Amino acid sequence: MAKQESNCEGSSVVSDLINFLNVSPTAFHAVDEAKKRLRSAGYAQVSEREDWKLEAGKKYFFTRNYSTIVAFAIGKKFVAGNGFHIVGAHTDSPCLKLKPVSKVAKGGYLEVGVQTYGGGLWHTWFDRDLTVAGRVIVRDEKDGSVSYSHRLVRIEEPIMRIPTLAIHLDRDVREAFKVNAQSHLLPVLATAVKAELNKVVAESDQSNETTTSINSKHHSLLLQLLADQLGCKPEHICDFELQTCDTQPSVVAGAAKEFVFSGRLDNLCMSFCSLKALIDATSSESHLEDEAGVRMVALFDHEEVGSDSAQGAGSPAMLNALSRITSSFTIDSKLLEKAIQRSFLVSADMAHALHPNYMEKHEDNHQPKLHGGLVIKHNANQRYATNAVTSLIFREIARNHSLPVQDFVVRNDMACGSTIGPILASGVGIRTVDVGAPQLSMHSIREMCAIDDVKHSYEHFKAYFHEFSHLDAKIKVDV
Repeated sequence: MAKQESNCEGSSVVSDLINFLNVSPTAFHAVDEAKKRLRSAGYAQVSEREDWKLEAGKKYFFTRNYSTIVAFAIGKKFVAGNGFHIVGAHTDSPCLKLKPVSKVAKGGYLEVGVQTYGGGLWHTWFDRDLTVAGRVIVRDEKDGSVSYSHRLVRIEEPIMRIPTLAIHLDRDVREAFKVNAQSHLLPVLATAVKAELNKVVAESDQSNETTTSINSKHHSLLLQLLADQLGCKPEHICDFELQTCDTQPSVVAGAAKEFVFSGRLDNLCMSFCSLKALIDATSSESHLEDEAGVRMVALFDHEEVGSDSAQGAGSPAMLNALSRITSSFTIDSKLLEKAIQRSFLVSADMAHALHPNYMEKHEDNHQPKLHGGLVIKHNANQRYATNAVTSLIFREIARNHSLPVQDFVVRNDMACGSTIGPILASGVGIRTVDVGAPQLSMHSIREMCAIDDVKHSYEHFKAYFHEFSHLDAKIKVDV
């Protein structure tokens, strides 16, 4: 009976992940969905622009740039100087982002100028049904006054495509499909003839400087599509941050229905699992009754490009949050240093599963498998922040709950990627373990992972929130 209940819970987690992925085509949308879930769970929003009045036993969150979100629940027994139990992940994924001037016309086609974001497998973006999503800055006029609002947008239907060149015109393509990111990745929006025949954007108001400017930068057809979606006039669109997105939805798939096929698993899968774990680990007052620390999830933007932004893990966002929470309960600034030394970060970013067609790419003794549970990542050169102590903590939680764990080390003759783990470990001084669910096709437009690992990740993170304080008290290092 207990096993049946566990299976039902696991299926619910996977179904919930699919829903989260399908409403999160961009980092902005992922943060928006996270906000909705946190509010429904009783978390109150605080603003970094205002003073915070926090209480023990209460739950809060804030956003930065609407692409980074930090949520935290303060234990009822919390006092200043106690630690923070954090899971950190990231909201961004490799994609093609529209350029500031995206209007391109060549050979009778309207194309959209894009720039590559992150280390994407760009050949996978060809011949896909694409659309755009992101945020738009809209000018609002009311009673003679002007204001500007940030609005999320997503055009559901496919409106663009990056077509491949016919094999008859490139006989060498079978040997090597080489992509020139500047010349070959421009999506086709329309033909010039059809765009002219179906022109819907009025350009008569050339006295409006904003309208003239925006029309000179972007195709009027694209602007009209955005305006229709937003319910505004094209001339009220001042600027935007848009990216191309695949329109194919995320699904549970495979002959045995054991996989998730989706874009953006790296790293929305870990973002979702950590967020859901926090919400469920703080869903009742009793969950925080005996908690002396602060349970936290931090989902950062810009990990795929190095985290160096005002809302990335390389910013002061994490340290600011820890400082403001601590200072809400004391005027002694020295207690923050004490709190950091009592804190722990799980840096959660998807891991490389063993590929059956390229097994030589993995080190012989470190071959993470799908369904094998979270992967603990190690690197002697500190590309991952894991050490023996932080690894022990994560393993003990797994052992207590009969959860599988795996280990990964990159081959010595290959370069190693990195995560937000070393950035936060060095920038904040917090103990860190780097982990992630195993996946295939990382950085493709369409990735895959195992449904069992979604369940394992969620359960592992939730157990961590419940048990870290008790376990940490048993570990003696700097004594």
